Amino acid sequence: MSLHLDAPNLGEKESAALKECIDSGYVSTVGPFVPHFEKEFARYVGTFRAVSTQSGTAAIHLALYEMGIGEGDEIIVPVTTFIATVNPLMYLKATPVFVDIDPYSWDIDPDQVRKAITKKTRAILPVHLFGNPCHMDELIRVSKEYGIPIVEDATESLGATFDGHHTGSFGSYGCFSFNGNKIITTGGGGMVVTDNQEAADHMKFLANQARVEGKGYYHTEIGFNYRMTNLEAALGLAQMSRLPDFLKKKRLLRSIYAEVFNRSSAIKLQEPHELASSSWWLTGIAVHKDNVDIDGFRKSLSSIDIPTRRMFCPIVDLPPYRSFCKQDYPVARDMYSRCLCLPSSTLNDPAEVEAAARRVLEIIES
Repeated sequence: MSLHLDAPNLGEKESAALKECIDSGYVSTVGPFVPHFEKEFARYVGTFRAVSTQSGTAAIHLALYEMGIGEGDEIIVPVTTFIATVNPLMYLKATPVFVDIDPYSWDIDPDQVRKAITKKTRAILPVHLFGNPCHMDELIRVSKEYGIPIVEDATESLGATFDGHHTGSFGSYGCFSFNGNKIITTGGGGMVVTDNQEAADHMKFLANQARVEGKGYYHTEIGFNYRMTNLEAALGLAQMSRLPDFLKKKRLLRSIYAEVFNRSSAIKLQEPHELASSSWWLTGIAVHKDNVDIDGFRKSLSSIDIPTRRMFCPIVDLPPYRSFCKQDYPVARDMYSRCLCLPSSTLNDPAEVEAAARRVLEIIES
């Protein structure tokens, strides 16, 4: 078998786009591909504006900075996520308030969000984990009830929808990543989407070192070097043209895993909400077997060329965030001990994925 966990899918369209960009001479942060990519991305997600950045982390940082988040402000976040969701809070000296996740969707639990709200809460930062949309109607209900804005971490969920609307379009801001392992890639890069035109203009200004156009090297604020390059945007446009096919393939692979595992009580897939359509960036399973050794299981799969990755460690168990541990987080810790992501790259052959799924099942049930 030749399986890939999350490798990018690149081909002739990408090569042609990069060649066009190189031939134009505009390979850095000036050039036509950047505004074109931003426009196409906003159109796809369904927002008025999109502002390109150098990473998903930069996108989250820029959105929170634009909101005026600062010292003493509390931001509610899931305890299960990639650390890049939370690091921007620390850049701004804000306080992350970690809450547990739902055992079925693996996303932030809206009931736990409600319990975590205080007078200092300034935002809710849900993460659509592995491409699976959060329970957005409940989160919006909480947001409206308390007047607390939502900033979506949609870095893993491009193409996913909840009740027919794209992830990233529900909150005041939505943040995306185009890292090499995401559904589409620009090599690096990210995007902030919003319906707030004034905020979008200001974030675009900040991402360019807050440099005033037409005044040379004159800066009225402390900005950031968060600009996407024309080369990256060219690659992004080529990838966007292939996004429908990528999503179709991701969902096919997930359906293959589901068909193989549906008769087993020892394997439970990450489940979508009834109103959600996940992008299934990664297909995840939870192993429900007594005394499961998840690392040993991974080694067994690796020995037969089936690559996997573990669920994210609860953030409060990482050294920089241990002081923010305020509860037990039983679901997150249980999921961390049981969950793996399986080969989900669009490069994978469906027949090989089915064969791998059957090997996974054999090993678990042996």
